[in-house]
Amino acid sequence: MKIFCIGRNYAAHAEELGNEVPSRPVIFMKPRTALLQDNKPFFLPNFDSSIHYECELVLRIGKNGKAIPERVAHSFIHSIGLGIDFTARDLQSELKEKGHPWEIAKAFDKSALLGDLKPADSFDLTKPIQFSLHKNGEVVQQGDTSLMLFNFSRIIAEVSKYFTLQQGDLIYTGTPAGVGPIEIGDKLQGFLTESSNFTCEIL
Repeated sequence: MKIFCIGRNYAAHAEELGNEVPSRPVIFMKPRTALLQDNKPFFLPNFDSSIHYECELVLRIGKNGKAIPERVAHSFIHSIGLGIDFTARDLQSELKEKGHPWEIAKAFDKSALLGDLKPADSFDLTKPIQFSLHKNGEVVQQGDTSLMLFNFSRIIAEVSKYFTLQQGDLIYTGTPAGVGPIEIGDKLQGFLTESSNFTCEIL
């Protein structure tokens, strides 16, 4: 199982971090050890003082494919859920300034929270999907797939140009504006189409 992530897929998020809006999907990966499931707590690591949440829709791939055309890419989606791409922001900024790879700021252990996955056929993929993240009971992020720079089909087609997609692979599709830091004692709750999808305590 591989974990793919798409960066800067919402223009407002790219702008809030001072990044250029990309002309094609920005792809990076996390290892399997990054996965955090079953509403388990997230333990703040000690290598960065500014760990940020980034809530996003997650696709689970249902069959193998390579160089998948956009016109059929939707058929490779098995299920959809919510997740968080935890980011060591200070470390990432430092590495980017030096022109170094920044995997250690994105792919560290338990940095890919994954909520409940729902069958893809329970969604109308021709219509926008909404989601939100609540921090300590307050809404901090609201997402809408109609605001994505690159839709699900484009993302799947682009990733599969370079990597063979296999059953069980996950694709984190990008975060909307509103990312921010977490502290010990915080409670994060994700909602997908107004239904609770995950709860995570920060320890």
